[in-house]
Amino acid sequence: MNKKTGIITAVLFLFIAGSIFVGLSVRGGGIFGKKTQDSAGQIEPDMSAQAPPSAHQGHGGTPVLPQAEPSSLEGTESSAAFSEEAPTVEIPEAGQRFIGVKTIAAEEKSLDKNIRTVGRVEYDERRIATVNTKIGGWIENLRVNYTGRYVKKGEVLAEIYSPELVAGQQEYLNILKWSRQGVTPTVAGEISEMNRMLAQDAEAMRQAARQRLRFWDLTEAQVKRIEETGSPLRTLAVYSPVSGYVVQKAVVQGMKVQPGEKLFDLVDISTVWVVADIYEHELALIRTGQKAEITLASLPGRVFSAAIEYVAPLLAGETRTVKVRFTLNNRGAELKPQMFANVGIRIPLGKRLVVPDSAVLNTGARQLVYVDKGDGYFEPRDVSLGLKAEGLTEILSGLQAGEKVASAATFLIDSEARLKGVVK
Repeated sequence: MNKKTGIITAVLFLFIAGSIFVGLSVRGGGIFGKKTQDSAGQIEPDMSAQAPPSAHQGHGGTPVLPQAEPSSLEGTESSAAFSEEAPTVEIPEAGQRFIGVKTIAAEEKSLDKNIRTVGRVEYDERRIATVNTKIGGWIENLRVNYTGRYVKKGEVLAEIYSPELVAGQQEYLNILKWSRQGVTPTVAGEISEMNRMLAQDAEAMRQAARQRLRFWDLTEAQVKRIEETGSPLRTLAVYSPVSGYVVQKAVVQGMKVQPGEKLFDLVDISTVWVVADIYEHELALIRTGQKAEITLASLPGRVFSAAIEYVAPLLAGETRTVKVRFTLNNRGAELKPQMFANVGIRIPLGKRLVVPDSAVLNTGARQLVYVDKGDGYFEPRDVSLGLKAEGLTEILSGLQAGEKVASAATFLIDSEARLKGVVK
């Protein structure tokens, strides 16, 4: 039994050793494999078979290979020119018709800028007057007793009783009487000279008292009446300095007033102002003297023409606007203060290179137009923009007159260019 087991063990050992030997021989890790590789590596390749037919033998039989021919100059120039060409996007004619592509040529044409804004009718501040009194007293007779009444220049507005004024008139009458009586002449020459000096002093005092009455706003006619009648006036009549409407009445019948207190505000609306707002981005085009057409909803069909006579030096921070002013004739009193008005200012800009607004794509960082290069190719090109007016945009640089640009479906062309990497 032990002998049989030993035989089986020997057979298994020989089988395993043979398997290992065969595996190493197949992988080339054995001695035969290495030799086989060495003998195969020692076989030299046929150089004559690898050499081209045009090769010639050098010294020692070594073949000499020909040098590569240099590329032609024309090929170099064409490749350089191709690399410098501007990128374009291709849209076949059928595709253009499908998406509605339209082109138009950039051209120079006379451009006018129309600025439309709104305005308000306001008082002409140069025709506003305030009525007050320079003496204290009581309103004894109020002739104008409501706001909005029209008064004429020189019309009596109110009558004021003032004890101070009555005393001043009486003083003037006394001085006037003294200056008229003079001094009875005497024989002595010295007394006559004294009388002359007293008469001069009396006249000076009369003139001073008369001037004081005038400073209290008594008219020349009122002073002459005091001189002719020899009695003071009980009340002082307050006259209107202008013809116009009473826009503010600060007194009532029997009210006590103080010197300098305002009694009435009057305004002459034979001329009025129209004050309009101009936005900040349009301010560079505005100048005094420019003509404007003004219309009002309350007066359909009426067009008022006026020139800008004032541009405010300050900008309103809340609305980002600047006020401009026009003066209109209002003899018929048709224009009422605080009416709204539509203002149109037409400004000629001269000849400018323009394209339609729809031809320009503004990305915020750049402005693009797509130039039609023909055969369905469009070139994206950066441009610098100027003014905009009448649906047109001025081109300052990047485009020349006569070049065609896409004016419709521009956004679709731009989308195709971005999908193909033409525009980044």
